[in-house]
Amino acid sequence: MSSWQENVTPIAKELNDTLKQVSPETFALLSALGRRLYFPKGILSQSAEAKGKRFNATIGIATEQGAPMALPSMQKPIAGLSAADAFSYAPPAGRAGLRERWREKLLAENPSLHGKVFSLPIVTSAITHGLAVVADLFMDPGDCVIMPDKLWGNYRLTFEVRLGAKIHTFPFYQDGKLNTAGFAQTLAEKAATHEKLIVLLNFPNNPTGYMPTVEEAQALTEALVAQAKRGTRLLVICDDAYFGLFYHLGGPSITESIFGLLCNRHPNLLAVKLDGATKELFVWGLRCGFLTFGPGDAGSAKQVLEILDNKTRGAIRGVISNSPQLSQSLVEQALASSAISDERKQKFEMLRERAQKVDTIARREKYHDAWDVYPFNSGYFMCIAVKGVDAEALRKLLLEKYDVGLIATSPTDIRVAFSCLELDQVEPVFQAVYDAIQELRRTT
Repeated sequence: MSSWQENVTPIAKELNDTLKQVSPETFALLSALGRRLYFPKGILSQSAEAKGKRFNATIGIATEQGAPMALPSMQKPIAGLSAADAFSYAPPAGRAGLRERWREKLLAENPSLHGKVFSLPIVTSAITHGLAVVADLFMDPGDCVIMPDKLWGNYRLTFEVRLGAKIHTFPFYQDGKLNTAGFAQTLAEKAATHEKLIVLLNFPNNPTGYMPTVEEAQALTEALVAQAKRGTRLLVICDDAYFGLFYHLGGPSITESIFGLLCNRHPNLLAVKLDGATKELFVWGLRCGFLTFGPGDAGSAKQVLEILDNKTRGAIRGVISNSPQLSQSLVEQALASSAISDERKQKFEMLRERAQKVDTIARREKYHDAWDVYPFNSGYFMCIAVKGVDAEALRKLLLEKYDVGLIATSPTDIRVAFSCLELDQVEPVFQAVYDAIQELRRTT
């Protein structure tokens, strides 16, 4: 490793030395970049010290009568927000009020978090940015990342292409159920040759739309804690992008994040939760996500979280500076609304009805010879394994001849985003898939 990769500034060294003392296990998880990262005592910290002073000529914005300058053409569409809440810079870790409200939401929706020590959520520019921040902090070239073989393709770009980590998968399903035994086996096998492992659990899963049962979630948790007790250092990333969209098709699923089950369980296990307003509040373009740390040891958690917060702010500051103020203000105001719970329930019910209809239609006997339906019960998506044809060829034929757009995720699998299908569109879509499969069989 070249000298610049290990060269750290005095501030970073102080953070690292403290982390080594209070949690050497967490320090050992950091990447070379993670060890170098820190939040600089520069313009932002000096501007924070000057806030509220009679004359404040520190921050790089233009002001007028004590507020940010704003063009009327820009402010008119958002008349309910002040210029400061719309156009000023947000802190690198996000608006303080928004971070508190999201933490309250986590506690309300994840009973296992009660009594646990975890961080104040840090605002990211949606979950993809959160994944990149976590990767910068903890991933080095060659690091082993374990996840299911049913995975969101962007993980490869974020982890493998950007940073040179290596994704290792295990079969997601076995005998129509979540393959918890396969997960535990892969975890143990990789631990035999790696002192540090990174695990990514994405529930509800993209592309399959599957959320574990209580028993399956417990089995995953027990496997991770057991491996940590054997001495493997584990970073467990919980990608909860579709959190809350639980429909319980075929039986009840767990209704909280595995993050809560992993917090404060063992010093060798650091959990990270990534979630956001993106899907949960149906505001995809606002790009407002959150990153929350769950240290393994409650006793040292306060100091560990202060250091990780500092390094995370440094990672954000060095790439995007901060997430958009306007998006954060809109989300914060929405979370404070007394109507938001009922509004979310209404949209949830629409999606649940679509999922239920997809489940009914896709499993019709007439389609048994054309595809198998992978178990799904949550989220936006479901997958089918097509029989006797190539999924990419099927996708192209559906586009060209049947006016249907779907996603081929492997040579056998087709992903259907029922989140963007009206109820009366479900049956025609699956009939088109069936007809296209028959056509391909006749012509190939």
